[in-house]
Amino acid sequence: QVQLVESGGGLVQAGGSLRLSCAASGRTFNIYAMGWFRQAPGKEREFVIAIDRSGASTRYTDSVKGRFTISRDNTKNTVYLQMNSLKPEDTAVYYCARARTTWVPTVENDYAYWGQGTQVTVSS
Repeated sequence: QVQLVESGGGLVQAGGSLRLSCAASGRTFNIYAMGWFRQAPGKEREFVIAIDRSGASTRYTDSVKGRFTISRDNTKNTVYLQMNSLKPEDTAVYYCARARTTWVPTVENDYAYWGQGTQVTVSS
């Protein structure tokens, strides 16, 4: 069983930055792609950004282009989400997830394990 633990959420003013971390248990971290999703109040959970097993390929939703980056350290079983130029509409619970694949999926059903989520609140 894989456990994912997110950290780094909090309250930040618009235009600010946050860095989320997701630590994974187990020995298979470097085999699978990893992703971040988010769920805003009253909305469905949505794909944000993901990275392949090696870190060479990423995919992201258009709304975070140029502002969010994802990276991973396979020696530490950790994936990171760097969020810059934050906007109030980025306010959500952010979830880390481990894919079922080595390539980079954007659909929830292609992810097998999920963290508990971390709250990000951006004030205007």
